[in-house]
Amino acid sequence: MALSDASPTSLSGIGVSPGIVAGPVARMAPGIPEPELALIDASRDLDKECERIEAAAQTVKKGLELSAAQAKGEGRTLLETTAQMAADPTLTSSAQAMVRERRLVPERAVWEAAGTLASMLESLGGYMAERTRDVADVRDRIVAVLTDSPMPGIPVLPEPFILVAEDLAPADTALLDPEKVVAFVTSEGGPTSHTAILARALGMPAIVGTGAEVADQLHDGDIVLVDGTKGVITLNPDEAALRRAKELASRVRVFNGDGATKDGREVQLLANVGDAAGARSAAEAGAMGVGLFRTEFCFLDQPEEPTIEAQVEAYTGVLAAFPGKKVVVRTLDAGADKPLPFLTDATEANPALGVRAYRTARRDPDVLEHQLEALAKAEAATDAKVWVMAPMISTAEEAKAFTDKARSYGLKTAGMMIEVPSAALMADKLFEYADFASVGTNDLTQYVMAADRLLSSLADLSTAWQPAVLRLIKQACDGAAPHGRPVGVCGEAAADPALATVLVGLGVASLSMTARALPDVDAVMKSVTFEECQELARLAIDSPTAEDARAAVRAKLPILEELGL
Repeated sequence: MALSDASPTSLSGIGVSPGIVAGPVARMAPGIPEPELALIDASRDLDKECERIEAAAQTVKKGLELSAAQAKGEGRTLLETTAQMAADPTLTSSAQAMVRERRLVPERAVWEAAGTLASMLESLGGYMAERTRDVADVRDRIVAVLTDSPMPGIPVLPEPFILVAEDLAPADTALLDPEKVVAFVTSEGGPTSHTAILARALGMPAIVGTGAEVADQLHDGDIVLVDGTKGVITLNPDEAALRRAKELASRVRVFNGDGATKDGREVQLLANVGDAAGARSAAEAGAMGVGLFRTEFCFLDQPEEPTIEAQVEAYTGVLAAFPGKKVVVRTLDAGADKPLPFLTDATEANPALGVRAYRTARRDPDVLEHQLEALAKAEAATDAKVWVMAPMISTAEEAKAFTDKARSYGLKTAGMMIEVPSAALMADKLFEYADFASVGTNDLTQYVMAADRLLSSLADLSTAWQPAVLRLIKQACDGAAPHGRPVGVCGEAAADPALATVLVGLGVASLSMTARALPDVDAVMKSVTFEECQELARLAIDSPTAEDARAAVRAKLPILEELGL
């Protein structure tokens, strides 16, 4: 690895996946150029030109499906979703109409149709707005087929490299090979984007939201050091920094399934999973159980509600990976950033505050009842201990209604998600009915700070280090204590080793995260006593800002520097 004679230069972005690694830069190839505004020659058959669009879309769809078959967990789901978009009649039909009505060449028609679709999705906000990146990815792939151009994607190089891009489509991120791409930096994106979540799942250091002015300073072949924890990129790092990065990369930490503080207080370290493959990987990683089984992954891109039998099969695959252990199952979290055609209303003016998650049972109670029936059957077929919870519980009436309904199907342990401020504020009343709760820090932060968690421009607000968020979590734990009810955290905050100590100090009993984060969280947790966790929690909630809270806690945890976290 050749070094430059220039002095080290520090650049910054948003650290979204921890770790320190060094390597040469490889920039993502520029996207497919915008096709010229050209018309079809009068001698050509318009119907055949329309058929070319359909054929190209199907080629892209099949290619993405083949890639999906090689991917795992969330990566597979995202690739399958992108593959469906490639053959979306909204895109292909619009493009074909432009060919027939305006005689546009197919590649230009696809480009313009994709622009219209992207604008529509962006106007919807939330998850739908984030899908505009998928639209651009599919557009480029179809245009590449139509123009016989190289397919866009990750560079292929013989040596490991640090990928620098404007942004990464889920289809690209899902196929990242950690043996080749050792870290990535993007000028766009936020801390809760799909790109960030997949980076954490891969255990790959990543920095997003640097802005073009930072990313443009990174050129092919430049040696850089990426600190995914601090969000710092060092251009032209010195020999000492490179040696430290290499030494840290050589360390292999494992989790033995014995989460606890230094003085022996148990802290359940659980995994977030979406399917059976993810559950098996989590079990192999030592997870003490599942703290969040996202059942909506079984429903995504389904035009109709899956049958009870199909749901039983999907749930059984996850439960079977954890015999004798706790598996916390979240009922369908549909709506807002996860719309389902058979259940949610895509025309809602403000879907994040609309009929989503548990609220869909007001309009379609059968969907929830079918899911509870399927879960009960899956539990009976395995040895796992099922804990079922509903997302977006807001009132004591909702907590009672859901837990009563779950128990009527024989599901003995029924609880709730705490994502809405009212649930945290009224926790003492809600725990008269709920057996447990799990805090979804992503949504709770979004609602407390009134900041869309998918907007990179509001990333400074969209962090669970916000003292207001931490105070609400404490209030939820305090409300649970008189009833002897456990509170867990299953949002992205649980995977932050420093923040994990604060959460335990606030009264949280379990932390659920991507399986890759388990060894890091365990190592830091075993370095502190429960009393020290409580002191760190006091420091955090008494801080005036999120950055102050984070800095104060990290200053008390020297082990973070030792571990490169």
